[in-house]
Amino acid sequence: MLVYTNIGAQLKSFFIEIGELSYFTIRFFKEVLKRPFEFKELIRQCYNMGNRSLLLVGITGFIIGLVLTLQTRPTLMEFGAVSWMPSMVGISIVREIGPIITALVCAGRIGSGIGAELGSMRVTEQIDAMEVSGTNPFKYLVVTRVLAVTLMLPLLVIVGDAIALFGSYLVENIKGNVSFMLYFNQVFDSLEFGDIIPATVKSFFFGLAIGLVGCFKGYYCEKGTAGVGKAANSAVVFTSLLLFIIDFIAVFVTDIFYDL
Repeated sequence: MLVYTNIGAQLKSFFIEIGELSYFTIRFFKEVLKRPFEFKELIRQCYNMGNRSLLLVGITGFIIGLVLTLQTRPTLMEFGAVSWMPSMVGISIVREIGPIITALVCAGRIGSGIGAELGSMRVTEQIDAMEVSGTNPFKYLVVTRVLAVTLMLPLLVIVGDAIALFGSYLVENIKGNVSFMLYFNQVFDSLEFGDIIPATVKSFFFGLAIGLVGCFKGYYCEKGTAGVGKAANSAVVFTSLLLFIIDFIAVFVTDIFYDL
């Protein structure tokens, strides 16, 4: 009986949090259209999030390209299909692996950072002080950060995809003596707009989810230093789950359009 009670309490807490996040999202879309527009803060957040995440995204993409090619090449060699390697790796990375891996890396790097930063400001009553002084903290702190993540994530995905393909090329060059021009000609010949556009569009939604959840967890952080850690940790966990759900919906919708 106690187990069912705990499960019921957890489900209730989960649905309450979903409702609060939905209200938070609606408030964001209302505030983003109102003046004043904090362009300077937006540019600063874009630079911080993009610049600080670039190295991590690049290293992750490079390793993904190396590992994917090293693991797949022996299997393709058994079937005499190693010439399909550039096409297979290019489509896999651009369609799915690049966007979701980059989004997960940014969820850990950016989402936790936003949650911890806003949580610290809530605990130290800086957000309350901004409200008292007549400044709109939601507009200045939340809207700028969410927009910054939404705008920067597609760019990080493009950089991560390019570096992953370069890592794959290095393996092919060493193992199969494939030239740079031949490899990337095959990659781009296999790619279509139907591969690139859905991946780019869902990257914007990934960035929106990372920004909204990170800001939500930090903005309504519990009191105390433990609340800051909890906000950062729960932001990563909740965002990761949400990213997989968005990815499933994006793939499902894209598949419907392909069938039409």
